[in-house]
Amino acid sequence: MPLLHWLTREQDIQTAIHTPYRLIEEVREFSWGDRDTQNMLIQGDNLDALKALLPYYAGKVKCIFIDPPYNTRSAFEHYDDNLEHTQWLAMMYPRLEMLRELLAEDGSIWVTIDDNEAHYLKVIMDEIFGRKNFVANILWQKSHTRENRTDISAVHDHLLVFAKQRDIWKNIRNPLPASDSQLERFTNPDNDPRGDWASLPAHAKAEKGRRQAQFFTITTPSGRQVDPPAGRCWLYTEERFFEMVADNRISFGQDGKNAPRVKKFLSEVRAGLVPSTIWFHLEVGTTGSAKTETTKLFPGETPFSTPKPERLIERILQIATNENDLVLDSFLGSGTTAAVAHKMGKRYIGIEMGDHAMTHCAPRLRKVIEGEQGGISEAVGWKGGGGFRFYRLGVPVFDENGHVTTGVRFAPLAAHIWFLETGIPYSGQADSPYLGSHEGVGYYLLFNGILGDKRPNGGNILTSKVLSGLPFHDGAKIIFGEGCRLSRERLSVEGITFRQIPYEIKAR
Repeated sequence: MPLLHWLTREQDIQTAIHTPYRLIEEVREFSWGDRDTQNMLIQGDNLDALKALLPYYAGKVKCIFIDPPYNTRSAFEHYDDNLEHTQWLAMMYPRLEMLRELLAEDGSIWVTIDDNEAHYLKVIMDEIFGRKNFVANILWQKSHTRENRTDISAVHDHLLVFAKQRDIWKNIRNPLPASDSQLERFTNPDNDPRGDWASLPAHAKAEKGRRQAQFFTITTPSGRQVDPPAGRCWLYTEERFFEMVADNRISFGQDGKNAPRVKKFLSEVRAGLVPSTIWFHLEVGTTGSAKTETTKLFPGETPFSTPKPERLIERILQIATNENDLVLDSFLGSGTTAAVAHKMGKRYIGIEMGDHAMTHCAPRLRKVIEGEQGGISEAVGWKGGGGFRFYRLGVPVFDENGHVTTGVRFAPLAAHIWFLETGIPYSGQADSPYLGSHEGVGYYLLFNGILGDKRPNGGNILTSKVLSGLPFHDGAKIIFGEGCRLSRERLSVEGITFRQIPYEIKAR
């Protein structure tokens, strides 16, 4: 597969590996609402935040939406096309790598972008997610007005959609409900007992693989003979077509003279429509309507030049998620994704680097919890409730010398080790040296007084006494600790592999 090359590619594709694991620490003064919530708002660099989330959420995020910088000659202080393009790719590549790790096997990622980087973004996403997992390039009509000060007025953005595993995702994604304008097309001119219907063409493109039996001449009730249009074939074989006629599922018009059309009943359409690749502003809003939403929330302020409307995010989540699924936005901006996910009953993680994580995102989510009625609130029947927790990034788990950083607690180190050893996120309580078993192997961590010794390094050495007090596991064991006093023979008899902290903790 062809790969995209840029000035710093070789070092940029290693960035995710070398990004340190950091702690995530709650700031309770900015948290709000229900304390039992799993919703997270994280302030900090999103590369560090994504790495910090891996031990807990790898493979668990159902839908990722991101609205990254568009690289429109304003993302960096000094603009040079080649350099700026390189910097943009250097920013995006490692973040997309980590986002893929966080995505569930039946999950999808949706990225808004404009023409400046859309086609380059498609190429690096092909590399990271796989060309076979590309779903669509959706065109969103972001403006309904024409810009007359330019050569061609750009009124759309791209919305690139990839699945983690498209073969899985295409079978679980949700259809869209029919709109009012679509429902108006349904009538019942022949008083069919099955109710209102609309007609669809009875022919399709004559692609390779179409059977010869789909090419035949149809005689209408009026005696007129009709063949499929040039380059087309009938949807059905002749036998199946006449079965449809007998079931009154084919319409020839009131006088029986028209070319055949298939009757699609309203009762069938209400089950949902296949999403299309063009989303018009009347359906999902524009950047202008999004600005109106944010200025109503924050009167007198216009903190974001190109916010996304709540209806756009609602459409994405309608297709990609179900109730209580986990949604992630690592370029949270004005907080729209988190606000919409909250109103739609999804769990969410939002990451934003700037101060407006505190000044805009957190206050916006508080207003949602209190029942604000902007955006999609009325459409989804939102009345308020729920909560979120506010977090900031703490120190790296390991210092520059590779040692465990002073002050690191047992739980984050346990989650880190478990994820690196097993490849799956940690879901235990982290209240015992026994972390759990995976594929028959029991994992233990001796660290920071977990055995009850109040000395800072107490209980971190594997001795006979410590071993006798560890929770039992019948099988092979991997034990992490600062030192070991047992002989090789004893370790072999006990089925123990000892790994010394920090030197034998895997890096990624």
